Amino acid sequence: MLEHGGRLREAARRFKRPVEQWLDLSTGISPFAWPVPALPQSIWQRLPETDDNLSGVACDYYGAPAALPVAGSQAAIQALPLLRANSRVGVLEPTYAEHTEAWRRAGHAVRSVTQAELPQLLGELDVLVVVNPNNPTGRRLDAEQLLGWHAELAARAGWLVVDEAFMDVTPEHSLAGFTDREGLIVLRSLGKFFGLAGLRLGFVLAAPALLGQLEKALGPWAVSGPARAVGLAALRDASTQQLWRYRLQNASERLDALLTRAGLSGGAGCALFQWRESECAERIYLNLARQGVLVRLFPVLNGLRFGLPNHQRDWERLEQALNTSMRQRK
Repeated sequence: MLEHGGRLREAARRFKRPVEQWLDLSTGISPFAWPVPALPQSIWQRLPETDDNLSGVACDYYGAPAALPVAGSQAAIQALPLLRANSRVGVLEPTYAEHTEAWRRAGHAVRSVTQAELPQLLGELDVLVVVNPNNPTGRRLDAEQLLGWHAELAARAGWLVVDEAFMDVTPEHSLAGFTDREGLIVLRSLGKFFGLAGLRLGFVLAAPALLGQLEKALGPWAVSGPARAVGLAALRDASTQQLWRYRLQNASERLDALLTRAGLSGGAGCALFQWRESECAERIYLNLARQGVLVRLFPVLNGLRFGLPNHQRDWERLEQALNTSMRQRK
């Protein structure tokens, strides 16, 4: 199993601090959780039914021609490689490691590629996987460039897979509206923007024929009844979505300024997290953890990903812990 953020109990054991005493900023999940309503008892008693128009509501929300609900975008990441014969797959790095793992596990020839290498290497690939905005660096690529890569791949029956798990705050940059094009596959996650990661609900946006293949591969009842009900309500709640975009953008800008004041400048990020690189990244991570503040360390990149605090006391705690950590980083 690859390492991910959010492993709070493991951190509690390692640093000998009770779970309830931590400030967990190790994920890119919104700190603002969409208010889940009480669900009818029947939803828990009955098998999920797929004629609830969840796909249609998702199409309206994402601006996509077709959508398939899945048990979190991770389910699609693992299943999509099974739909192709052995292929030459490029993963734009650095990025979310589960993509490389899934394609390699399915027997494909996988290589890491950088943006600078792509003009020379794209002709050698059958599939290109891109996370946009990128996790963990926050890099965002222009739609025009992505569509150009897709056109070259599609001309030889190739795929462009774009993981847009962190795109909800900036939907104007999404490729969702172009997913009727063969070979363009967009993954979306409901959990991150709505703060409902435990729900395990995501969507695949692609041409109907491919969605049919994926649905068959995933089998019946791939998404639970409660997840479908909550997803329907959240995707229809336009007023909260607008509020969340405003709050998340403001919080990300505030976090950027806080990190810069503390001495971690020149970073990047998106509306759900901030990214910083430092030669002292591991020391800063350890110093924060000893104070009960958990962030995500990427040792190979000398990088740290900071999620968003919620309450004012959390902001103050982060700032104090970070200032202490920066003084002790060497």
